[in-house]
Amino acid sequence: MKINWFPGHMHKARLQIKETLPQVDLLIEVLDARIPWSSENPMLAELRGDKPVLKVLAKFDLADPDLTQTWITHFEKTAGVKARPVTTKEIPTIRKLKTGIIGMLPNKSGKTITTMVVGIPNVGKSTIINILAGKKVAKTGNEPAVTKGQQRINIGDGIFLLDTPGVLWPNVENIKSGYRLAAIGSIKETALDYADVGFFVGRFLLQHFPERLQERFGLQEVPEDVEQLVEAIGRKRGCLGRSGVVDLDRTCKILVTELRQGTLGRLTLETPSMMEIEKIDTARQILEKEEKKKIKDAKRKKRFQTKQRAQRKAREHRR
Repeated sequence: MKINWFPGHMHKARLQIKETLPQVDLLIEVLDARIPWSSENPMLAELRGDKPVLKVLAKFDLADPDLTQTWITHFEKTAGVKARPVTTKEIPTIRKLKTGIIGMLPNKSGKTITTMVVGIPNVGKSTIINILAGKKVAKTGNEPAVTKGQQRINIGDGIFLLDTPGVLWPNVENIKSGYRLAAIGSIKETALDYADVGFFVGRFLLQHFPERLQERFGLQEVPEDVEQLVEAIGRKRGCLGRSGVVDLDRTCKILVTELRQGTLGRLTLETPSMMEIEKIDTARQILEKEEKKKIKDAKRKKRFQTKQRAQRKAREHRR
């Protein structure tokens, strides 16, 4: 599923980020700990230059703790990057981010520090900012695109945060990343198909966590494929339409909701090694797409030239 959901305010936010970056000492990128790579914004990597970055792995309580540590180690291999896991269930993990900010900028000791908070929609940026500020200064919500404009927030100790709207990028080229973003709720509901996303989630869980599916949905045995899985879950949860046929949309929505709420246990949907493979596959797919476009353009050009020659001959014949 290719994601192409880029509302106008996101384009405006991207321009604001680019314009404001020169005034910023440090970037705070809030990621979802369940999909640390897919929730990274590649536009930020292009824009940040050598600015230090604190990557905050939010919703850590929903992610696999061992894989979260693997991701932290992976991120910190890059110069100027530190990573910290946080969760609203452990408020001190968020408050300690102030110490992390100061520690990354020793040359700014005693001076004003300006940071910019960025991240994809619905990743928990506003909640983190409110906790750091000690009061409600940023809007929060359970759906993407709640924050609409940039605002400057004083969180004490000489630190100012620039809050920005959740920003996706114009095209999510990696198809699997698109599914993961939809699965955790970072894509507007109107831009996704629950059946598609539910089948993606079902395949992943069948491959990696079949026992959790069996326990959560009370299945006597684990189905062999995702179609059978959705059928079994639909019947267990009473998602039946006319003639007892399972309603795929209702069933898949239940499966996706269970994943988002963490009732299937702490899950991380990607690993660094998995992402290396997907990056190679995505680069190959992009190259193939470009080659097909070149061939298509060449054929279109040839047809146009043939048509022009025919028109010239017709004009000459009429003379």
